[in-house]
Amino acid sequence: MSPVGRGPGAEDVDTVIGRERLLAFGDAVFAIAITLLALDINVPNGLPDAQLGDALLDILADVGAFLLSFVVIGVLWLSQHSVFAKVARLDSWLLYLYLALLAVIAGLPFPTRLISEYGDTAPATAVYAGAIALASALLTAMSLRLHFRPELATPGLGRESLRRSVQEGVVMVLVFAASIPLTLVSPKVAQISWLAAIPLRRWLDLRSRPAPPAG
Repeated sequence: MSPVGRGPGAEDVDTVIGRERLLAFGDAVFAIAITLLALDINVPNGLPDAQLGDALLDILADVGAFLLSFVVIGVLWLSQHSVFAKVARLDSWLLYLYLALLAVIAGLPFPTRLISEYGDTAPATAVYAGAIALASALLTAMSLRLHFRPELATPGLGRESLRRSVQEGVVMVLVFAASIPLTLVSPKVAQISWLAAIPLRRWLDLRSRPAPPAG
């Protein structure tokens, strides 16, 4: 029986890889992914002055894809810090889920490039939505792990806090996963549907706030 998880796959790895060290590694992966996004924005060298304006217009799709992925990666970065704030000790499941998340984050420049070059096609939109849905699902799985193994969570952490993390993650998964079949109707409609995550997360935030005292 393991000292922390008390179950299969719950070996305590915190003594080998502390949560702070793992989180620092994750921050570096997030930072590199965002940096790689920016490297895709460029104009050809040696253009005549008269062609510079057209070249800048040509990279608007690249800029839009960069801003979209910057926001998405930023939200995922904040979400991973929110999850780690609830982690007291690491076990093997949390480690593997987090490493899988970092693999998806490191690969995000590829679907971002797809959406900038072929954003009006169903395959590119579906690949991008699938990548974000997968990243959100992995974060949600980490919260679920803490929910079912409370001995890994910060002492005194309420179940409601973990439940809210799971709900927020499920919202992101559902919004992006549901947009995949929408790409067969219209890639643009599918992309617009991603905005639904904003009011839904806002609604969850308002719903979880304690009611004001009567009188």
